[in-house]
Amino acid sequence: MTDPAGFQQITYAVTDHVALITLNRPDKLNAFTETMARELLAAFDITDGDDDVRAVIMTGAGRGFCAGADLSEGGATFNYSGNADVSEHRDGGGLVTLRMFESLKPIIGAINGAAVGIGATMTLPMDMRLASTGARFGFVFARRGIVPEAASSWFLPKIVGISRALEWTLTGRIFDAPEALAGGLVRSTHEPDDLLGAAQALAAEIADNTSPVSVALTRQMLWRLSAADHPMAAHKVDSPGIASRGVSADAMEGVMSFLEKRQPSFPLTVTTDMPSFYPWWVDPTFL
Repeated sequence: MTDPAGFQQITYAVTDHVALITLNRPDKLNAFTETMARELLAAFDITDGDDDVRAVIMTGAGRGFCAGADLSEGGATFNYSGNADVSEHRDGGGLVTLRMFESLKPIIGAINGAAVGIGATMTLPMDMRLASTGARFGFVFARRGIVPEAASSWFLPKIVGISRALEWTLTGRIFDAPEALAGGLVRSTHEPDDLLGAAQALAAEIADNTSPVSVALTRQMLWRLSAADHPMAAHKVDSPGIASRGVSADAMEGVMSFLEKRQPSFPLTVTTDMPSFYPWWVDPTFL
C-alpha cells in the first residue's frame, strides 16, 4: 500500500508489515512545515488503525533527514502568535511528537542525514534510532533565540541524561553521528547504503516474532512509567497486564510456538483486542 492519503510532503508505503514514512522535501533538506506536521499526524493515525502494520520506520528523502523548521519567512519564522496570547499557542512539532508518543506501533528512526532543530527533536519519541555515519544532529534552539520544543525537554534527558541534554541544548552546537552514538541518542551507526536495510531488519524482528497487543502495551508501559516516582506504579499496571495477557489466545500461541519450535502467528490485534484496563492513564483512580 502506498500513499493512501495522497500526501504532499511525506510518502507512505507498507511492505512486509512495516510502514515506511519518508519526509519528502529533498530540495529543502526536508525542512518542517505545517503541511508536513498535518501529514505526519495523519500517517500515525493510519498506522495505528491498520493491523497489517506491525512497526514504523521514519527516514528522509535525499541527503537529509530534516534540517529543521522551514525558515523561508525569515525573522518572522517563529512568530506564531501575532497579537494573540502566547499562552494559547500549541507547538506544531510538539503535536507531532505527542502523537508519536501515543503510537500503538513501535517507531524506528533511520536518520540518513542532517537532523537539526525539529529534525532532531522529532526523533526523540522514536523507540530506536539508527543513524548514517554521515548524519549530523543539533538542538540549535538557543542559537536561534528560542527554546527546545516538541516536548524535547521531557524526552531528551530521559534518553541521554540531564548533563548531556543540557550540554547539547545550551551550546546549540552541531555534532556528528559518533558523538550521538556515544551519548546514547542513537542505537547504532551504519554506512549510508546500509542504513535502511538495518532499520528494516530491526523492524522485521518485531513484526515476525511478537504479539501486536503485547508490543503496544509494552511500549506504553515503558514510556509512561519511566517518569513514575515509585515502582508501585509499574506494579499496578503490569499486574492486570500480565493477568489479562496470560489468559489470551496470544499467550497460548506464544507458548505453543516456542514449544513446537515454529514461528508464532498471534491472532489478536490492537484495533479490537486491547485489554479493558487500557488506556489506564485516563482513569485518575487507577494508580
